[in-house]
Amino acid sequence: MGGFGGGGGAVPVAAAPVEEEEAAPKAEAKTLFNLKLKSFDAAAKPKVIKEIKALLGLSLVDSKKFVESAPKLMKEAVPKEEGEKIVETMKALGAVVEME
Repeated sequence: MGGFGGGGGAVPVAAAPVEEEEAAPKAEAKTLFNLKLKSFDAAAKPKVIKEIKALLGLSLVDSKKFVESAPKLMKEAVPKEEGEKIVETMKALGAVVEME
């Protein structure tokens, strides 16, 4: 029985460092961002609607409603690199997108 007690005592000790390692990166640097459509140039509205439709997989009608309801959250938990690409694409079209 002493062997089982020793083995049981080692399991929680081994599990604790794993939990700390998982929590540490989240505290150090933010890796996932939310993308928010802040505004857009009225002349660019059709292009912005088309891009939103492609990015979010919405119907044309839903994409139009989405763009017209700006500011609105576009995507959640996006990796930094992907988020920056989306921001640049939308900026080139005449929209203002913010990474939070």
